Amino acid sequence: MERSVRLNAWLALAALLAAGALVASALPRQALDWQPQLALSQPWRLITAAWVHWSPLHLLANVLGCAAVAAWGWRAHCDRHDALAWAAAWPLSHLVLLAQPQLLHYGGLSGVLHAGVVVAAVRLLFDGPAWPRAIALAVIGGLGLKVVLEAPWQGPLRQVPGWDIAIAPLAHIGGAAAGLLCALLLHGVLLPMRRHPPRA
Repeated sequence: MERSVRLNAWLALAALLAAGALVASALPRQALDWQPQLALSQPWRLITAAWVHWSPLHLLANVLGCAAVAAWGWRAHCDRHDALAWAAAWPLSHLVLLAQPQLLHYGGLSGVLHAGVVVAAVRLLFDGPAWPRAIALAVIGGLGLKVVLEAPWQGPLRQVPGWDIAIAPLAHIGGAAAGLLCALLLHGVLLPMRRHPPRA
């Protein structure tokens, strides 16, 4: 029962992300999306920006992404602590966008989903057996290569074949970095604490 409750926290967060995106599709985007000039006066946009999508394809891809990250976390046995790390990375993924004020509007789940992938991978690195640890390393390495190849330093937006919107590379690398930071804090790498007692 305890294991089931722990796993449900991760799945519940994934469901919240997907459901919020579906509900927000019927709401005015301008009231919810990321706008750097409103970051201080309307801080809720650090949360609601994830639910804004610019096309049906964008929305569909990210809702399916929520399902994929939910499944990845389930396989990694992510618990409520991992869900907390993912939730903490959610607004941080958007706060990073302040580094690129030319990005006047942003919406989408992709940054937060990148964070979730990293949080689950770090969980496997710390608590998984040898073979899943190798998979986690491959996932982190592949994701790291992806966000670097997207070259966020070359500008705020990038057109990608097959997409009907421009992507924001900084959101992807920012989400991955936020997920890594929160996951490492969770596991006591960056703070003098351990989530688990030492094993004999």
